[in-house]
Amino acid sequence: MQKLSLLFIKDGLQYQILKNKTVLEEHGFYAEDAAAQNSVQEKLKTLLETKKFSQISVISALNHFTLMPEGFAQHDLGYDLIAFNAPVNRDEEELMLSVNKKFGVQFYYTMPKAIYSMIKGLNIPATFNFSGEKFLNSLQARNQKEIHINLYHNQCEFVALDHKKVILYNNLDVNSEVDFLYFIMFTLSKIEFGIAETSFFVYGETTENETFISELRKFVKKIRIVFDNVPKKNFVMAG
Repeated sequence: MQKLSLLFIKDGLQYQILKNKTVLEEHGFYAEDAAAQNSVQEKLKTLLETKKFSQISVISALNHFTLMPEGFAQHDLGYDLIAFNAPVNRDEEELMLSVNKKFGVQFYYTMPKAIYSMIKGLNIPATFNFSGEKFLNSLQARNQKEIHINLYHNQCEFVALDHKKVILYNNLDVNSEVDFLYFIMFTLSKIEFGIAETSFFVYGETTENETFISELRKFVKKIRIVFDNVPKKNFVMAG
């Protein structure tokens, strides 16, 4: 049977249908209005009702999260920690944990309970992960100061590394490429990363966000596009 791979982003859903490791179908759905979450839920419901799958892989890039050192065990504080970054509704959000052993960190994050319950209610194997953990696990870090930027549709996540140590992770809604560029530069100054000494690596929806990349090139010299999403090849959903 076929496998379903789901990626939840800001006001949207991207999915792939695979047989073995071959992507048979790939689609994206983006809701640009106040009823976005309900629209995404309806799209998922229709998909799950019209096709049968042997397993489901879920990745959340929704920016309800917090980053902690690996081994932090006070899981009952998860909602409270996330609330420092974003408003949390405990009745409507499911608390999740994702551990990254490669860099010794872990993420608490939430998913809408309606979506979580819909998937779990199918009673088929399902795995859940946070995009930040998947992103970190894919990086080939070096002994230098680095900024890794993963671009989505109207959203991005980025990691600051100093000699293979995670200094900062953030996940942002991006309505203005100029605002995001300003935020990156402001972040560099706060964590004391000099532009000349910092290497930048870019992944994901690079073609869609080419204006941002062009503007970034005006300020930084060490920049490389590592992965450009193309049809049936998605950086976060791969593997």
